[in-house]
Amino acid sequence: MMSRIRAALRQRRHHRAFRIAAPVWDDARLDHLLTSLAGTDEPPNVVDEAALADAATNLWRARKKLGRCDGPASTQARQAGRYLRSSHDALALAGLIVQDHDGAEFDSGLSLEVLVFQDDPALTTEVVLETVRPSVYFRGRPILMGQVIVGCPAQHKQTVEDHHA
Repeated sequence: MMSRIRAALRQRRHHRAFRIAAPVWDDARLDHLLTSLAGTDEPPNVVDEAALADAATNLWRARKKLGRCDGPASTQARQAGRYLRSSHDALALAGLIVQDHDGAEFDSGLSLEVLVFQDDPALTTEVVLETVRPSVYFRGRPILMGQVIVGCPAQHKQTVEDHHA
């Protein structure tokens, strides 16, 4: 309250022609200022990245589930697959990338959350056996860390008897 009184008194020091009215900050005015600072004609986009990552994950799960159907796909399943593929492509054009890690060679430096390490004698290196949740990137920035199950080569433990034989 005191600051408003001081501001009014400061304005009174000057001749009436030189007094400056206090700015009016309504939402439309702020949007206009922000767009002029951004150099575009559109207001800045505010994206809820958590909701976007959730939608992308559900889209990925639906595509994966449709891909696992055994036997010939029905007309509805093929049509749903096309819609899901089109949605995926549209999101990719908007800068949203959903990365499935199935079959990829695993490195401990990757930004992935490993849920389980499973021994598999058929493997020679660590490989992602299953993607539980994909990694999601928005405009090149990670917004959701993937969760995976990693297969490891079986450890050949030599016992004392094996070593002497």
